[in-house]
Amino acid sequence: MARNLDAKCRQCRREGEKLFLKGEKCFTDKCAIERRNYPPGQHGQKNTRLSGYGVQLREKQKVRRIFGLLERQFRKTYHAAEQSKGITGEALLQALESRLDSVTYRMGFGASRTEARQIVRHNGILVNGKRVNIPSFQCRPGDVIEVAQPAKDQLRIKGAAEAAESRGFPEWVEVDAKALKGTFKARPQRSELPSTINESLVVELYSK
Repeated sequence: MARNLDAKCRQCRREGEKLFLKGEKCFTDKCAIERRNYPPGQHGQKNTRLSGYGVQLREKQKVRRIFGLLERQFRKTYHAAEQSKGITGEALLQALESRLDSVTYRMGFGASRTEARQIVRHNGILVNGKRVNIPSFQCRPGDVIEVAQPAKDQLRIKGAAEAAESRGFPEWVEVDAKALKGTFKARPQRSELPSTINESLVVELYSK
C-alpha cells in the first residue's frame, strides 16, 4: 500500500498552519508551527508570491494532507462528490469526514488520523458490531462505531479518548469515551467544519 512518508511537521510548515498530524504534540509549544512558521528547505524564509493556480494547488495539497490521502484517492473522492447532489465542495468535505478513519479520529479513538487509520487497518474498530478494516469505508448516519474488545486495553487508545473528551467532540458524533463507543449522528454541515479550509479553491483547480 502506497503511503506518504514525508515528515509530518514539514507538511504543516509547508502549508503554514497546523494540520494536526502529530496528535498531542500539535497542542503543545513543541509544535513546529509554533517554533518555525515558515516553509521547510533552504529557501523557506524567502517571500514568494503564488499565482492563482499556486494558491489553488496549495489548498488542495493542504486538504489532502489533513486527511492523509494520496492524489489518486483524493481525486476519486472528488469525482464522487462532483456527481452527488448539492454543492461539490461541501460534499467533498462531508465524504472525507465520513471516512471510517476520520470518524475514528473525531471520536478520539486515535490521537491523529494516521493513528486512527492504523487502528482500523489492524481490526481494532467495529461498525454496527462487525469488524471493518477499510479506512475509506463511508459511515452512514446512525452507524455505531466501537473499539474492538482486544484493542480496548491499549493505553494509547485510552489516552487519546481521554484527551479528546477534555477538548470536546464535534456535533456530528456522540461518544462514550469510557466505553470507547460512539454514534455517527449525521454528516457534518459546512458550518461545523474548519473555516481554514477553502474547498472552493479545490473545486476551481479540478474544474480546469
